[in-house]
Amino acid sequence: MTAHTWWLLLILTVAIAALIYLINSRLRIHPFVALILVSVGTGIAAGEPAAKLAGSIEEGAGGTLGDVGVTLALGAMLGRLLSDSGATDAIARALVARAEARRLPWLVGAAAFVIGVPMFFEVGLIVLLPLIFSVARRMEEQGGTKGSPYVLLGVPAIASLSTLHGMLPPHPGPLTAMTGLHADLGLTLGVGIVCAVPTVILAGPVYARWIAPRLPDVAPDAELVAQFTGVERQPAETGTSAPGARAGAEVSRRTGVPTGLAVAAVLVPVALMLLRTLAETVLDESSGLGAALVFAGEPLVAMLAGFVFALGVTMVGSARSGSGRSGSGRSGEETRASLTDSLKSIAAILLIIGGGGAFKQVLQDSGIGDAIASAAEGAHVNVILLGWLVALLLSLTTGSATVGIVSATGIVAPLIGDGGGLEASLLVVAIGAGSLGLNYVNHAGFWLVKESFGMDLTQATKTQTAVQTLVSVLGLAMALLLSVFA
Repeated sequence: MTAHTWWLLLILTVAIAALIYLINSRLRIHPFVALILVSVGTGIAAGEPAAKLAGSIEEGAGGTLGDVGVTLALGAMLGRLLSDSGATDAIARALVARAEARRLPWLVGAAAFVIGVPMFFEVGLIVLLPLIFSVARRMEEQGGTKGSPYVLLGVPAIASLSTLHGMLPPHPGPLTAMTGLHADLGLTLGVGIVCAVPTVILAGPVYARWIAPRLPDVAPDAELVAQFTGVERQPAETGTSAPGARAGAEVSRRTGVPTGLAVAAVLVPVALMLLRTLAETVLDESSGLGAALVFAGEPLVAMLAGFVFALGVTMVGSARSGSGRSGSGRSGEETRASLTDSLKSIAAILLIIGGGGAFKQVLQDSGIGDAIASAAEGAHVNVILLGWLVALLLSLTTGSATVGIVSATGIVAPLIGDGGGLEASLLVVAIGAGSLGLNYVNHAGFWLVKESFGMDLTQATKTQTAVQTLVSVLGLAMALLLSVFA
């Protein structure tokens, strides 16, 4: 490596340190502003002409948001629509109704896995809290549970939601990494699911069985439980042996959303994306059906189809309730206001993704990307392990999984050239998994879990931090195992 290559690598090191400092120092610079500032400073230090530097930032931010932004907005509205319509309630209650106690952690994990397809981690957990609290309360009443039932049911939900949030498109992190690495959508979905299933099992129900007896005192505030479940604590009725059965029936009456339609609404985008891959593999390029399936499987079109289908589900709920309003009793104006509010919640994420795209483009145009590739080639670094480690460290130090993913993508993208193939898809999974690990006090999700379940810092560390670190390590392990076939 030449002296200039070493100089570019030094600039990259200083840029990462500056990014961490700007976000974590007393200044508390917003990650989007920090990414733009670091991008400008990096380009100038690397010798990129000022006129070209501005173009790099605009091209990087605009290109990334063009690929991801509209899809992410549709996903946020889809998740809110499913939540407001009662579709997610219908799915969750149907899964746990009439289940034996020993199966409940597995079923709650399965419910979270399905619900987590269109929802962010925090939103999905809030949607699931009424289910978790009501079922855990009935387990307390029946007795015989070792340890805290809230931990026993909460851990599988945390594992499923975090795994999908970090490792599978159409979530913003994996979708951003997939775009930056030019990974194939269907292949990424396929390997993501293969990596996710054993990860969720081990970090969810299996770990929950081990940790719940060691945290017997974990229980949310009684008022919070009553608020989420809508009923006060009361003895179980004679003849009702199924935890959640009565609550499930009540929710079904309230929402009016058929469970089958609710499940279909959640899975429509993923099904269309997988059909696209099948069409590209099996059907001829000149086939009209193949062209239609490829178009329908584009992330933007698939999410739009899912949103329109979910809107139809709410209309079915309205018809079943006979009120002329949505299944949750909301008017059209209230639904529109709710969807508008869902877009406000992702504005910051969109800006961070745009800033990460600008940083990636500056690294590429300034020659730092080539220097990274040269250094990695000389050091024989496993690119999957490197992507995971960079995302882990940046997520830990900045407190933002999104910053970890977009920055790691920009750093490792030069190592796989034009992307594509199994290696690129596995790298998407590994980067997403890395962004989940060591989730601690500088992450919003940590505090949501701690306060929701009434935990102290030690208990939250043994649940939220431990579960997401398990997900991170297991996701990496699965990616490395599958890389043998790359």
